[in-house]
Amino acid sequence: LQFIRNMNDLLTHIAACVGGAFEGTDTTVVRVTTDSRRANLPEGTLFVAIRGTNRDGHDYIEPLYCKGVRAFIVDGAVDVRSYPEAGFVRCDDSVAALQRLAACLRDRIRGKVVAITGSNGKTVTKEWIAQLCPPGVKLFRSPKSYNSQIGVPLSLLMTAGDEQIAVIEAGISRKGEMQSLERIVRPDIGIITNIGDAHQENFDT
Repeated sequence: LQFIRNMNDLLTHIAACVGGAFEGTDTTVVRVTTDSRRANLPEGTLFVAIRGTNRDGHDYIEPLYCKGVRAFIVDGAVDVRSYPEAGFVRCDDSVAALQRLAACLRDRIRGKVVAITGSNGKTVTKEWIAQLCPPGVKLFRSPKSYNSQIGVPLSLLMTAGDEQIAVIEAGISRKGEMQSLERIVRPDIGIITNIGDAHQENFDT
């Protein structure tokens, strides 16, 4: 259900977009984060709780709720009754839900989407393109090295939609990950910096 066109929509609509089950109180979402430390503007922030190797984003739901965050995507057990003013989207995999949300919003970018990948040199190539872009051209580039399964969808969600060029950095660490990123980015132009020894072991040829 790819009807989301901007990050100013109801959480119930986002739940339908990502294929999740909505519970709680509906609210409007204007930004997305997976980092509890970046929820400096709690009103309108959607926090995606992701389980990592060392941390579990679900552990930060209570402190974020106390700060004013009212929208959450979760894939773990959460007692919704403990957060009466918040809305929750329950899904099987929070990372996959984040990627589906970014894919829903991909079509709002009216300009050219350029994807950069390779074993190394991705970030510097991205910065070169930005530096060489003619004045007056509105260009978005993914911040820092946001090129992972989480960083790529977050980059797309930062776009405004009216960019003439959007440069998205995409990296992989194991086989099969690029297929997930391609479904999100759907680039008009692809740039491969190189494929070195770090990745050749994951390819047949």
